[in-house]
Amino acid sequence: MSKTAAPSRCPSCNGVLNPVKYVCSECKTEVSGDFAMCSSCSLEGDNRSLLELFLLARGNLKAVQRMLGVSYPTARTRIEEMFNALENRMEKKGTSISVLEQLHRGEISVEDALETLSENSLE
Repeated sequence: MSKTAAPSRCPSCNGVLNPVKYVCSECKTEVSGDFAMCSSCSLEGDNRSLLELFLLARGNLKAVQRMLGVSYPTARTRIEEMFNALENRMEKKGTSISVLEQLHRGEISVEDALETLSENSLE
């Protein structure tokens, strides 16, 4: 049975979807919680497909170029855009962790932490 990639955005409000349940394909054990999606897993659409293609090509841009059927500069630009999107997602995750660490050390107030975290989630 072919499975589709999990959606990363809410179809109603475009908010970030987090997985909440995993089921073992062998024994059907279920694990529930509010899990964060990995940065690369949260890439959407063309960027997700391009990352998979890039990995299949083992990082060889000439191979990516051939697989996409585009010029080398176009392939390079698309890869750069994909990495920028990935980097932005990783920076947001890093910012959230940094804010929580500052809160834990007492360097910022709960209100400041909430404000910073809500600003980052809106970007």
